[in-house]
Amino acid sequence: MRRRHFLLLALALTTTGPLASHAQELNYPQSFRSRDVAANGIRLHVRVGGAGPAVLLLHGYGETGDMWVPLAKELARDRTVIVPDLRGMGLSAIPAGGYDKKTQAADVAGVLDALKIERADVVAHDIGNMVAFAFAAAYRNRVTRLVVIDAPVPGVGPWEEILKNPLLWHFRFGGPDMERLVAGRERIYLDRFWNEFSAHPSRFSEAARRHYAKLYARPGAMRAGFAQFAAFDQDAVDNKAFVAAGKLDIPVLALGGEKSFGLTMAAVMRFAASNVEEGVVPDSGHWIMEENPKATIALVRAFLDKAK
Repeated sequence: MRRRHFLLLALALTTTGPLASHAQELNYPQSFRSRDVAANGIRLHVRVGGAGPAVLLLHGYGETGDMWVPLAKELARDRTVIVPDLRGMGLSAIPAGGYDKKTQAADVAGVLDALKIERADVVAHDIGNMVAFAFAAAYRNRVTRLVVIDAPVPGVGPWEEILKNPLLWHFRFGGPDMERLVAGRERIYLDRFWNEFSAHPSRFSEAARRHYAKLYARPGAMRAGFAQFAAFDQDAVDNKAFVAAGKLDIPVLALGGEKSFGLTMAAVMRFAASNVEEGVVPDSGHWIMEENPKATIALVRAFLDKAK
């Protein structure tokens, strides 16, 4: 019944008509404040807005915390919303190392400590999923509910089979020569992902593409992006140890884009968590907040509201 409930909810809330004409919001309202937070020895750019129970939003590769503007505005009506840029991305510092997700989980813990927040719901997408899982597994008393959206977790479930998918060639792409290849061509490189992982590439707006390409062209940003993927082998080792210590017992919502991971997300997460609900973002590929934000927001809100 839960699967049917989520599917019907998402389908009912799918936007009708073309979305391409509605450019994604990339600017947080004035009610949100932006600040740099010292966490785990580095500087992270963080936006905070709203009041109430805390919810942490973690972005993925090819985007920054700006991807979450529509969801953050909705959740801020009755929650404290915290949106960092992960290390090496967006406006956060670009350190030489620390791109394994266990280290980035400590980044997240440091952000919450700086804000004097003990516990939070966590909503994540793409690379953010991997950081969120490491955070939930390493700091089990600090995460109340977890939403993971459309990306697998290294070392969990059929990870080795997933790695064989030719669409994931970029997992092994990196190093000084690759940095030279994409230098000055960041937009060309990122367009490949925005187009190939979309069900509707036109819904990833030109304004958003320019916005993110500029941020990823910052000195060192592409190197940091490659390092996120290069850390997957270590992430897999760490995550296997986390799972061996015991599955997550918090409520988990695993969402997949209908034209992307779909219900595979839930199948993967059941290897690592004992209380997993499944859901599908209809009429969407990987870029759920660009392709169908309305359904994504409704699914996330419905799940988080069960805690009330």
